[in-house]
Amino acid sequence: MTESLKKHIRAYIEISDENLDQYCNVFTLHKIKKKEFLLTEGNICEFEGFVMSGCFKVFHTHHNAVEQILYFAVENWWISDIDSFVNRIPSKLNIQALEDSEILLISKKDKERFYQEMPEIEKLMRLKFQMSIVALHRRIIDNLSKPSDERYGDFLKDYPKIAHRLTNIQIGAYLGVTPEFISRIRRKIASRG
Repeated sequence: MTESLKKHIRAYIEISDENLDQYCNVFTLHKIKKKEFLLTEGNICEFEGFVMSGCFKVFHTHHNAVEQILYFAVENWWISDIDSFVNRIPSKLNIQALEDSEILLISKKDKERFYQEMPEIEKLMRLKFQMSIVALHRRIIDNLSKPSDERYGDFLKDYPKIAHRLTNIQIGAYLGVTPEFISRIRRKIASRG
């Protein structure tokens, strides 16, 4: 059940088999149906998750019901509302499955315990947070400085395994453009060959 999680962890840190087994064994597997919510706005996020299969969107809904997608999470990605999880405050985000999915979840209590007991786990999460912050900074800079068609091209290049799994509406909500814009640019790309 946890083999992909173990492989993922070993790609970032050195850890003994015993410690790795002990850490991975506290995760619980959850099967989430397409369109089912893992977290809804207003609730406290009680987990960090590792996606085993499927696809999720993490998004905020404006008062006018417009979705802004912060990110998508597919196989071997971590997912949570870190602000709610760490600070124990109501979430401003929703996490919804876009496909039937399986996810391994760990509680805050267990996570904190392993930070104390296994410094290598704290190192793993520090590395993952640093990577997330870098990606977030790059995305903000791109959103402020690049035209929409270039951002779409970057999205296709950076996430080739995700784009074909998403609708124009979902990609548009991620890039901050209309679904019609995504349709036009996809037609334009297709006509070029």
